[in-house]
Amino acid sequence: MTTNTRNTTVMVTGASGRTGSRVAQAVRAAGSQVREATRSRGFDWEDPTTWADTLRGADAAYLMYPTDVGSPAAAEGVGALAREAVGLGVRRLVLLSARGEDQALPTEEALKASGADWTIVRAAWFAQNFSEGPLADGLREGGELVFPAGEVEEPFIDVRDIADVVATVLTSGDRYVGQTLELTGPRLLSFRRAVAEVSAATGTELTYIPVPVRAYGEHLIGFGVPREEADFLVELFETLLDGRNARLTDGVHQVLGRGPRDFADFAGEAAAAGAWKA
Repeated sequence: MTTNTRNTTVMVTGASGRTGSRVAQAVRAAGSQVREATRSRGFDWEDPTTWADTLRGADAAYLMYPTDVGSPAAAEGVGALAREAVGLGVRRLVLLSARGEDQALPTEEALKASGADWTIVRAAWFAQNFSEGPLADGLREGGELVFPAGEVEEPFIDVRDIADVVATVLTSGDRYVGQTLELTGPRLLSFRRAVAEVSAATGTELTYIPVPVRAYGEHLIGFGVPREEADFLVELFETLLDGRNARLTDGVHQVLGRGPRDFADFAGEAAAAGAWKA
């Protein structure tokens, strides 16, 4: 891949989503062109016939598998897309994977076996999980976070740091080819403590309610989540939320030369932007 980023086109899957939108922004800020791979632009992970038109002519791609990188369909989907990309001359691929998630390993191996010049970026819980999506809805609408994390600690990472790392990796030639980068925030927080920091930032009383994993699965089904998906999440949370990620890495500093953003700073900025206003 050329290091002249102004002549580089990066395909970004999920470009309208939580990570992809920020990756697209960071890639543009680095001087590269972005090709958004979204359903609204004709790309569909579930329809391989839509892949070639989006890939053709790109220099690199950011891969984010919808639902979860450890889902049963992820390895097949990522592997097939990566092989097609390589066949079309798009060899530089960066996959967002999940730190500590054993279920994601087959997807990582599928990427490695594709013949691509690959880099894997692993991260676990995002700071933005508290301001965007289902967890944020509970805080915003009911003033509580019901989740099966117990008192386990996590190094919550700001998605903007992930995006900056991905953009740097994609526009740095071959420097990070064949590497797996683990990214974390700067400190460990329990979900209870994270909710308390959001509460302090908003000036409102917010509550964390830990529940058993299987009870949470039934809770999801009651809200309309298909049983197969709920069962997958139960299996995932039973392993992922056991404290295995309760350690910090220097992945962000290794790539960016600076430390990761702190959760309190994220909470303050998100609160000022109205993230938790009903």
